[in-house]
Amino acid sequence: MALSKPFKILVTHPEIPAVAIKKLMQRCELVVCPEVPYSTRDQILSRVTPDLDGILWLSKHRMDKEVLDLAGPKLKVVATMAVGYDNIEVAEAKGRGIKVGNTPGVLDAAVAEITLCLLLEIARRVPEGRNCILEGRWEAVRPQWLLGKDLRGSTVGVVGLGNIGLSIVKRLLPFEIGKFIYTGHNRKPEGDKLGGTFVSLDELLQQSDFVIVSCPLTPETKFLFNAEAFAKMKDSAILVNIARGDIIDQEALVSALKNGKIWGAALDVMSPEPLPTDHPLTKLKNCVLAPHLGSATEKTRGDMAMLAVDNILAALDGKQMPAPL
Repeated sequence: MALSKPFKILVTHPEIPAVAIKKLMQRCELVVCPEVPYSTRDQILSRVTPDLDGILWLSKHRMDKEVLDLAGPKLKVVATMAVGYDNIEVAEAKGRGIKVGNTPGVLDAAVAEITLCLLLEIARRVPEGRNCILEGRWEAVRPQWLLGKDLRGSTVGVVGLGNIGLSIVKRLLPFEIGKFIYTGHNRKPEGDKLGGTFVSLDELLQQSDFVIVSCPLTPETKFLFNAEAFAKMKDSAILVNIARGDIIDQEALVSALKNGKIWGAALDVMSPEPLPTDHPLTKLKNCVLAPHLGSATEKTRGDMAMLAVDNILAALDGKQMPAPL
């Protein structure tokens, strides 16, 4: 007879990397939501029971009071396989003595890479050029045809210089940018070491040729980029968002792109996700879109899953989680 396992864990998505699931299964009984591409909220709630010790939360739905009430007092830990935790009511969980962890650090490089990918695509008009090939409009003999923007000598502004922001800047420096500026709550010694200058948001918007958004979504940053912000930017500026969709007022962005308030935008995150196929952003040639690919590499997702599992197991053992919130 197989020995019963001491802990029971709900996993809200079936596509957690196998290496992490295997590690969790060695000590825990798992209840896995099988639905793909994702479970509805009701499907998840139907599997939240009072005998759960932990939850590995990977879902677009909110981990909130309703979930915690269903789980009851036995629940010890909630781990998310993400850096952002705006969909988790952390204070509510902590108020009940539940430990909460996320997965910072392990995805910095992958997100920085997608940032440069998107920035270069929009700056050099790569998707637009591909469409010209497909449509038989290759006009390379014209010296002013399909000209883009240079990173070399430009001013790059970073909104939110955390670990991801710093990883982005490190990868930008070899492109011989002219100046790097950043804004946030505080001046960062790490930013100074990279030659950056701490400025106000208004100064950053006015000076930057490229504006990169890498701050968390909070009540303070929701719709931080609105019509007023776009009016302060250069009409030659490019906006890149790899953080959260709701940091940008998308209606205002569409207007800014259509009316030449800014030159272009590249987004890995949108609101809602998935973005409707007929959304105005999908119709603009000066807007590059990616379906939230920031951490989507094999190694990174594996590392994220393992860190989430390590958070769970540490909490169950009464130890310090490697990445607590």
